[in-house]
Amino acid sequence: MTKAGMDNRELQLKIERYTDMLFKLSYIRLQNRQDAEDVVQEVFYQYLKNSTSFESQEHEKAWLLRVTLNACKKVWRSAWKRHQSDCCPKSSMQEGYGRLGDIAETGELNSGMALTAAVVEPEESAVRQEEKRLLLQAVMALPEKYRDVIHLFYYEELSVKEIARITNRGESTVTSQLTRGRELLRKSLKEEYDFG
Repeated sequence: MTKAGMDNRELQLKIERYTDMLFKLSYIRLQNRQDAEDVVQEVFYQYLKNSTSFESQEHEKAWLLRVTLNACKKVWRSAWKRHQSDCCPKSSMQEGYGRLGDIAETGELNSGMALTAAVVEPEESAVRQEEKRLLLQAVMALPEKYRDVIHLFYYEELSVKEIARITNRGESTVTSQLTRGRELLRKSLKEEYDFG
């Protein structure tokens, strides 16, 4: 069963285009690789069932992000997840880091600072990789409302207006959450580098 008028090849291209984006958002939200993968599958299932025709690629992307956020909320509301989070420690940051780390290698997780194409020394590469790991860890440690807007703004490069529409928040709320999220990240990363 495929979406009306879409052949299997076109569907496969859409899955390839959006899977990493949806996985990153789900993982940042749920902090569990298996749950994030389940959400991505659910989102594509909903996509196939959806009869809406999208006005543009941006409209389609916004719809997918919105459905992903809703699916993540559904996972957290489930009785099993509530029980699991009450009795078990949070999953390790490293659990899903492999996939996010691959993306970090391309510079996408470097908070807007593009990596140079020049060959870097092994020591410099190790330092950059550690900085990316610390940044990812700091983002994942943010409260959910800040984590969402930081991820959508910096990693998905959405505007404040688009984030407000996707998250059902006011633009001023998104702006203040971005500001507060940045402050929390700055404080967290400063503490990480202050050894004295």
